Amino acid sequence: MTILGLLVMAMMLISAVKAITTTRLIDSVLFYSFTGIGATILFALMKAPDVAITEAAVGTGLVTLVFLSALRRTSEQEHGDER
Repeated sequence: MTILGLLVMAMMLISAVKAITTTRLIDSVLFYSFTGIGATILFALMKAPDVAITEAAVGTGLVTLVFLSALRRTSEQEHGDER
């Protein structure tokens, strides 16, 4: 394993722990996204470009958008109940 691979794995581990332990949901989603970006980089380093592209599109892009959309809708409902 290269030094770059080890650095990416360390970043992924830190991001995963932060995603679990943070108190703000938006921060948790962003740290989850960083973990997906790290996985994309690792797949590319392992010479699996098809898996890397799929991870970038689905695992990082689409899932992050779904999470952010869900957060937005739930916060709108919470603010709507207060008014």
